Amino acid sequence: MPDDLVAWRDLAVRYPYQERDAVGPVTLSLRRGERLLLLGPSGAGKSTLLATVNGLVPNAIPATVAGSVKLAGRDATSRSPAEWSDTIAWLHQDAEQTLCGMSVADEIAFALENRRLPEDEIGRRVEDAMQRTGIPVAWHDRRTATLSGGERQLVALAATLAQDAPLFIADEPTAHLAPEAAARLRTLLLEPRDDRGVLVVDHRLDGLIGDIDRVAVLDAAGRLFAEDAPRRLFRTHGADLAARGIWRPAASGLDEELSRAGITLDVPPLSVDEALRAVDALGKTQRIAAASAIRSFVAGRCISPAPVMGNEPLVRLTDAACAPLFGPVVLRGITLEVRSGECLAILGRNGAGKSTLSATLAGLLRLLAGRRDGPPGGMAFQNPESQLMAGSVREEIADALGRTVAKEKRFAQADQLLADWGLAGLERRHPFELSAGQKRRLALLALVAADRWPLLVLDEPTAGLDAAGVEALSRRLHFLAQGGRALAVVTHDMDFALKTCTRAVLVGDGGILGDRPMIELARDAALLRQAGLEEPATMPALRWLEEHAPC
Repeated sequence: MPDDLVAWRDLAVRYPYQERDAVGPVTLSLRRGERLLLLGPSGAGKSTLLATVNGLVPNAIPATVAGSVKLAGRDATSRSPAEWSDTIAWLHQDAEQTLCGMSVADEIAFALENRRLPEDEIGRRVEDAMQRTGIPVAWHDRRTATLSGGERQLVALAATLAQDAPLFIADEPTAHLAPEAAARLRTLLLEPRDDRGVLVVDHRLDGLIGDIDRVAVLDAAGRLFAEDAPRRLFRTHGADLAARGIWRPAASGLDEELSRAGITLDVPPLSVDEALRAVDALGKTQRIAAASAIRSFVAGRCISPAPVMGNEPLVRLTDAACAPLFGPVVLRGITLEVRSGECLAILGRNGAGKSTLSATLAGLLRLLAGRRDGPPGGMAFQNPESQLMAGSVREEIADALGRTVAKEKRFAQADQLLADWGLAGLERRHPFELSAGQKRRLALLALVAADRWPLLVLDEPTAGLDAAGVEALSRRLHFLAQGGRALAVVTHDMDFALKTCTRAVLVGDGGILGDRPMIELARDAALLRQAGLEEPATMPALRWLEEHAPC
């Protein structure tokens, strides 16, 4: 049995009618028992590389492939993706790609039935997977169409675990999960197994990186430019990753700031807490220098603006009963205001009703009780494909600009906006041909370019974005708020919320658990735990400063 479970050798993939390779050349391997993290900017070809493992590219998705891919010692293209199903369990970025609209139990059993496992074995695996992922027994016969995006992701995780395959592939598995659920997913997906390899693409690294054995990084052209154990890689390449807009753990940024202050920790840290413990062990002179570095680190990640108090409410919900379309009431007695010039974070665990509340704020859902006052809002949905309708990227933005000016002028304006949002060179592509992060940016740009709504509601706008994309989004939201727009943002990215949002509402238990300035809510560890959330990665550093080096 070969040690390499997956082996890419000089692999390069080019899709039809494209002028450059989507990924490659790449030479990389995944060993049995190893957990490998794949990083890279949006559009680097990470998902394409994953799709070559089971021959999905080129057997089902046409492409020209150079080099070779071997899975379990065999040519990956020698069998169909279906024939590899007993070897690979795949957790996709978008759970809707794998769920078929059946009941929760049937979804989990589906792959096992296709493998013709005995009925009693299927039942045992379904029950075990539901228990391990924390899926309630009451969901057994519930239709997946009634679940939230994060709840569907949990069902997809259960279906992946039930397959018990030698290779797990997870493409942005935590993108739509609240921190509590994301932590459970990481624990289950990355549990050490000598007979299993795990290949992960993810951007929420702070709770993940401690369980990763090796990291491989693709550059913007889809070529492998770094590969090493996590501690060495992030110390050696951390600044380069940041410059390229690639995700890295928060501790890597802190380690870099300490290095600039002349302090090199003996062991490169993987968490902010680990770095701070090492700082505490330093001598007094070095701790003084470290305080300056920590202050600089916090300043770059914790710049939550002051809440907007003077402006009149733009949209107001009063004693509202909120329900999804054709669904039961999930939130009652909601009284909430959103003011011009503020950015409101909507936080909570999966299934708490965040998307329902956001759609209600935008005026897209009728209230079953209470009232909504204010103009309608524009909304960017959790799945960007729900709002992309044009035949090309350029036309998507040109249509959003309206038809009151000549087509040529609209196209010129669209091209400039696409360049500003990092989408230059994609003008002629169909929107559905883009990577997940590129689709997200396109959908957000189309909403903003329309310039029609005083209220913008964004549901999980950071999902699928690389570090550069999230940083740019944060700046753009600040700019829109300063221009008088009201913004409401559903997010599970607590650090993004801390840096971007003026205020936060915490949704849970059928109502609003808290409504405070974002920085105050981030300090309330007990309330965050009650809502299934974790504090931002920056908070330990902020507490350290307040204790050791108050201003």
